[in-house]
Amino acid sequence: MDFQHVKEQDKQYIMNTYGRFDACIVKGKGAVCTDSNGKEYVDFTSGIGVNSLGFGDESWVKAVTEQAGNLAHISNLYYTLPDVELAKTLCEKTGYSRVFFGNSGAEANEGAIKVARKYSFDKYGPGRNGIITLLNSFHGRTVTTLAATGQEVFHNYFYPFTEGFSYSIANDFDDFLKAVGKTTCAVMMEFIQGEGGVNALDKDYVKKVVSYCNEHDILVIGDEVQTGIGRTGKLLCGEHFGVQPDITTLAKGLGGGLPIGAVLVNDKLKDVLGASTHGTTFGGNPVVCAGANAVLKKVANDPFLKEVELKGEKIRACLACCPEVKSLSGLGLMVGIELKTKKSADVAKACLEKGLLVLTAKTKVRLLPPLTITDEELTRGLNVLWEVLS
Repeated sequence: MDFQHVKEQDKQYIMNTYGRFDACIVKGKGAVCTDSNGKEYVDFTSGIGVNSLGFGDESWVKAVTEQAGNLAHISNLYYTLPDVELAKTLCEKTGYSRVFFGNSGAEANEGAIKVARKYSFDKYGPGRNGIITLLNSFHGRTVTTLAATGQEVFHNYFYPFTEGFSYSIANDFDDFLKAVGKTTCAVMMEFIQGEGGVNALDKDYVKKVVSYCNEHDILVIGDEVQTGIGRTGKLLCGEHFGVQPDITTLAKGLGGGLPIGAVLVNDKLKDVLGASTHGTTFGGNPVVCAGANAVLKKVANDPFLKEVELKGEKIRACLACCPEVKSLSGLGLMVGIELKTKKSADVAKACLEKGLLVLTAKTKVRLLPPLTITDEELTRGLNVLWEVLS
């Protein structure tokens, strides 16, 4: 099927909810992929932060294919080995006590919201169910996680939303205090607002919020759907801020290319969700968990994470010299590029034409390369980006 036919079939049979780039990707290896016309691209997107090990990582492919051959699915009515192994590794590596597996970042955030509200209900009774999130945040596209998202642009068309959410200005502790009330049970935040423009929160602000919440038994939910599993040079981004939320949500890079979500809870919350209070048919799927185990075996160690930091430093050192770059944001291999004159969408389109895949985040160009990207691949991609920006 030629590319034009693919585009026509897509338009005819798939709901037109995506502004797709003009390429049909058919295969990839490492940080390089190929389209249906044979053109190669260096990938600085990781499928929006998902392909943490790049394309076709041998250990990941082996784990997934072997598990698919043995047991693809059985449901959570039975025990399986891959999800137990994944849960054990996650808890041991992060210091959390228990985990619930779902299928996406939005599901993980929904699960975190349920944990927070049930904890408060069990301890204080009904009515204490308010959750504060930050303006410019993004927490998912379900009706509830859209309600949690602090951006009006995502709210249009879908009213009424789930009740109980209020918004506070990021990095403004006084505004946070104004938002807190007797009905507040939790605060949800991204340490780096990815979709909001790759904006990192202020470290002192985060510590003040977490300290206040700990003193008043208000739970802290860290949304690490995009920042987690090594993306910022730490296994969890919260490590950069010196905090551990009561709940951390994961997705994207944990699966290495397959859909997964995870809700990590501390010891205080480990027994909040009991039998029949939450569930999912596909969560903890053996094939997905086998892939996630392969990801953690590579990512969850200090030498690997140090390499991620060094790669991020190389990107920043290169782009800091570019006359078109106004500023750089983010941590590790999560980079936001503020431009002086060009539009981010135009830059992304020009990069595609020259063989580089990049993302946008509002007015910024966003880079999320595979954590395993080689120095050669990184240099090749940066050369294209520099050419486009110049």
